[in-house]
Amino acid sequence: MSKIKNGMRRLAMTCLFLLALVATFQSISGIKAESLFSFANFKTEEQLLEDEASSQVTHKLKSIALAIKNINQFVQLDPLISSNVAIAKAPPTLENAFDWTKYPKETVLATGYTAGYESTGKYKGNPEYGITYSGVKVKRDLYSTVAADLNVFPIGTILFIPGYGYGVVADKGGAINGNELDLYYETVADVYKLWGKKKLDIFVVKKGDGKLTEEQLQALNENESMQVFRQQYISSERR
Repeated sequence: MSKIKNGMRRLAMTCLFLLALVATFQSISGIKAESLFSFANFKTEEQLLEDEASSQVTHKLKSIALAIKNINQFVQLDPLISSNVAIAKAPPTLENAFDWTKYPKETVLATGYTAGYESTGKYKGNPEYGITYSGVKVKRDLYSTVAADLNVFPIGTILFIPGYGYGVVADKGGAINGNELDLYYETVADVYKLWGKKKLDIFVVKKGDGKLTEEQLQALNENESMQVFRQQYISSERR
């Protein structure tokens, strides 16, 4: 009987000791006892790995869905973007960029010419080859050299010639009379392919004073505000 009592006493003391130990641990760590002994909140290493894998899969699925949504939006906007780019790249033409009706209009018969023997009777190597009556060299550019009847269009006169660009009167020709022009091209092939012979209306932008220098012609062609138009008249002919 005494053995049973002693056993009960030891069990009671052991329980009290455990309770005291738990209470002390709780007061120090702040962790509740039920959390310490709750198996519902306890997860094995394998369960934690499964939860992590599941979270990664969910994240990837959300990323794929977002990517698909962005692609759909891009596809819908792409035609508009392409259209805007095409519009932005289309350069304006001189014919449509200015109100030419404010300038005096003249109807002329325009033909093409070159610096070669077929037009001037001079060959390359001649000191006067490619030199106009004004003293400047022939030039095909945004502002090109043209030949005219100087009684009608004096040296230095600036003309706008639809389909050709600006023409600056720099030369004269024995066969040019009245409202006739010779437009300079670099080759005979260009004359036939790009111009030929046309009767058309031109516009007198500025009346010349009888003088023209290389510096004046260069300044006209290098005017910064006109560069958007320049390539239209020279790049296609140099391909």
